[in-house]
Amino acid sequence: MQIKKKLRLATVVGAAGAAMALSLVAPSVSGAATAAPSGTLTYAEAPGASPNYIFPFMSCTYFSVNNINQFQQLLYRPLYWFGLGNSAAVVDKSQVGANNPNGLSLAAAPVMSNGNKTVTIHMGNYKFMSGQAVNGQSVQFFLNLYKADVAVKKGADYCGYNAGYGIPDQVASVTHTAKAVTIKFTTAVNPNWILYNYLSEITPLPSTWDTIGAGTEGCSTGAYGAARTNSDCIAVLKYLQAKALNLSGYASSFWQSGVDGPYTATHFDTLGNVTLVPNKTYMGPQHSQLAVVKEIPFSTSTAEENALRAGTVDLGYVDPSVLTSPSPGPLKTGANWGPVANRYNLVTGSSWGFSYAAYNFASGSPEAKYLNQLYIRQALQDGVNQAGIIAKLDKGYGLVNYSPLPYGISPTLGHQPKQLYPYNLSVASALLKNHGWTKSGGNLTCTKPGTAASECGKGINMGDVLTITYLYGGGTPSFTAEVNAIVSAWQSLGMKATATAEPFNQVIADCSAGKTTWSVCDWGAGWIYAPDYYPSGEWGFTPGAGFNIGAYNNPAMTAIIKTTTFGTAKLTQYASYFEQQLPVMFQPNGEGTGEIIKTLKSNIGFAPNPLQNFNPEYFHF
Repeated sequence: MQIKKKLRLATVVGAAGAAMALSLVAPSVSGAATAAPSGTLTYAEAPGASPNYIFPFMSCTYFSVNNINQFQQLLYRPLYWFGLGNSAAVVDKSQVGANNPNGLSLAAAPVMSNGNKTVTIHMGNYKFMSGQAVNGQSVQFFLNLYKADVAVKKGADYCGYNAGYGIPDQVASVTHTAKAVTIKFTTAVNPNWILYNYLSEITPLPSTWDTIGAGTEGCSTGAYGAARTNSDCIAVLKYLQAKALNLSGYASSFWQSGVDGPYTATHFDTLGNVTLVPNKTYMGPQHSQLAVVKEIPFSTSTAEENALRAGTVDLGYVDPSVLTSPSPGPLKTGANWGPVANRYNLVTGSSWGFSYAAYNFASGSPEAKYLNQLYIRQALQDGVNQAGIIAKLDKGYGLVNYSPLPYGISPTLGHQPKQLYPYNLSVASALLKNHGWTKSGGNLTCTKPGTAASECGKGINMGDVLTITYLYGGGTPSFTAEVNAIVSAWQSLGMKATATAEPFNQVIADCSAGKTTWSVCDWGAGWIYAPDYYPSGEWGFTPGAGFNIGAYNNPAMTAIIKTTTFGTAKLTQYASYFEQQLPVMFQPNGEGTGEIIKTLKSNIGFAPNPLQNFNPEYFHF
């Protein structure tokens, strides 16, 4: 979202981020700035997607690009940093010049041993603003919290949790020294998967946060998995979660004590206005060249475009609907929007993820009986005119999408499948007719209930009207038009389809909380594979997965996913089966249209980062 997620979008999930979010710079390992920081950079947050959570251990309600990539990671560095230029690869100390004692990652590359059943992590030389070393105890603090959350609350408070997979469910033990952490697994694991999807999610935490208001509780120092440690950690977790709900307190000394990144916050309000200044104790390879970084909220793309017209932001976004000249080809920019062309440069790029709307298969969802039928999901997909949406609504700034694998994925990881369900309303209509649906009064009604091949399917009764309700993130004209086009196509088939808009953050909250009040949920950007970067499917398409918000459960899918996680199989079979089964509705992968003020400079250029990282320390005026 893009939920970061997972890998989250983004997740996201994760992932989960915003519909038009675009990182405007790639991180570099070049030398730190020598001049004193100067100038103020103003960054326009994506419409309706302001950061709203500071604690880097969060449920799916907050597991988004706008919280993680574009806020938290400027203050709190993850154990391993991913994303250099247009790559989603890990950046470790081996890629740092001799004049830089630390890399973008806080540790050296992990060392696997014992037949891929043990990993050892050697820490670097970072320190928190409190003065404490970022060491083995800092890592174990995070892991102890994670283990306690799973043991006591079944992982409800961390969106990265996938029942039965990786950390913590496959962990036999965790031990640490000041400079190293050793994790032993109960079985052999795929080394890339463990690094990219689990070690990647660890954010070392300071001992100043091991508290419930006074003193130290023992969560950071306790033995991994011990009953006393779990008890202490749950108390600490409850305290930190409550404190994180006070957005106006984000600039307090408490939260800043844990800063080990290039910036520290001096202001944060409930509207989403953020002020950041350089962390003078930052020990990474690139110190800020800017004196101040401001993140500014906007409720709609129109409001943001007005700010660009006025020149009051340095980095922002325009909705592609305002562009009069289309993209000349994939990942290429056409002419910029006239009102800002003299002041800004237009940039575009693809994301390390894929765009989709989620289906709700939960038994309590009133429309699950329809969505559980593969032929209905096929008809829904046949009604999505991706090529038309890209050409007419996105002005060419998009890519047709029919796979969970990111655009441009290396063949060493897997191959993209062939497109099975291109836009075709005639095929969709025939599918529905051949399964017992009859158009009556403009709506499709089941006239052949039952489970045979020519009947409506399990749970669907005589006279049921095929109904689909669509919840989506509003505030962006091109995306609203996309949703309306999809719903209109479904209505032309006879489906009783309706769409309701909410702000991005509200959509994420509604759809990730286990509610059964939605059937199709679309926050507008799908999934960014970050902060778990390996594009396997355990994050959202296995039972108990952290972002399996629609309760999808397919034993065959689970078995295929396990060959890519517990085993070392490529992702080709997974992608092909995923497309055939349609656990989600594929949408065009938007390329994003970002604006950079022409007076801004960077010692490493302005290549968009596919993980949507925001790295202002590399900018200067």
